[in-house]
Amino acid sequence: MSINARTLALLGDRRDDLVTTLDAQTLALTKAWVEAWDVLAPEFDAALTELLAAAKDGRLTGSQVARNIRLRKALTLAAERLDELAQTTMVTVQADVALTALAAAQSQIEVLQSQLPPAGQVATLPTFTQVSTAAMDAIVLRITGQIESAADPLSVDAQLAMRRNLVRGIAVGENPRVTARRMIRETEGHFNGGLTRALTIARTETLDAHRSGGRASDIANADVMRGWAWGANLDAKTCIACLSKHGTEYPLEEEGPKGHQNCRCDRIPVTKSWRDLGFEGIDEPPSLMQSSEEWFGNLTERTQLSIMGPSRLELYRSGDAQWADFATVKQNAGWRDSVAVTPVRDLRASVLA
Repeated sequence: MSINARTLALLGDRRDDLVTTLDAQTLALTKAWVEAWDVLAPEFDAALTELLAAAKDGRLTGSQVARNIRLRKALTLAAERLDELAQTTMVTVQADVALTALAAAQSQIEVLQSQLPPAGQVATLPTFTQVSTAAMDAIVLRITGQIESAADPLSVDAQLAMRRNLVRGIAVGENPRVTARRMIRETEGHFNGGLTRALTIARTETLDAHRSGGRASDIANADVMRGWAWGANLDAKTCIACLSKHGTEYPLEEEGPKGHQNCRCDRIPVTKSWRDLGFEGIDEPPSLMQSSEEWFGNLTERTQLSIMGPSRLELYRSGDAQWADFATVKQNAGWRDSVAVTPVRDLRASVLA
């Protein structure tokens, strides 16, 4: 492979395009949640004010709260809105999945082409195969199923959290209005817990669509491929697990990168060497892909601490933990296995073993 300035520029461009898509999703979903809460807030305010004003001896029991008709109506309205928002999440993300996968497949070919010798130096260059419609349809169908599976419990979980917060014994205190405002803030927090989950679903599945499109393109062009490399963003927001994986290579057929939820890591195609591709008599330049460990070593101590934390950094500096030790595979029920940061206790245990 010859990852050069052109390759890095293409990878940067597609990263920017992905960020634009994800930002648009965040804006659309946040707007939908805010508008829904703007409708619900007056309903809960009126219900709680009425309920707390009727409290005797400064306290309401859970059963008294549960029987309040106005509060029950507010919770029913919230349930309806949450069901609508779960549907909005599915529609918003599904609309982007096909476009994201297609863009990734095309971009993967451009990244591959950038690693080959300039056209003027060789007689012929390889031709590349576009991903078939059937393969792309299979990607979209699979990820759509994952989105629906993840979004289905979104509404129910938020409803239960709101109900648990409201339907319990309440110490009213001296000022019912203050108590009502506190309870509304708490209820809004549980309602917006659904938004946090929706954003995670949107980001994770869109990024997986991007990686799946890239993998399909890799397989379609296996004749020029050696495999793929894990590409992390070399910035302070990237976790140490992803940084430790940066630059590691994997077989062509292997899925990935299998990062954690919200993981930004990319699948970088790696061509065979120029010699293996039949380009004789041409010196292949060294790869410009930066070592993440060298990058980390040039950071300030403050930034290193923010990425690793004090315990991991101490283990690393002492030599008790190596760069590759900071990533571990985590099994997730109902989802795929994913790479996560190795817990400090596991790092220490390996030292004692």
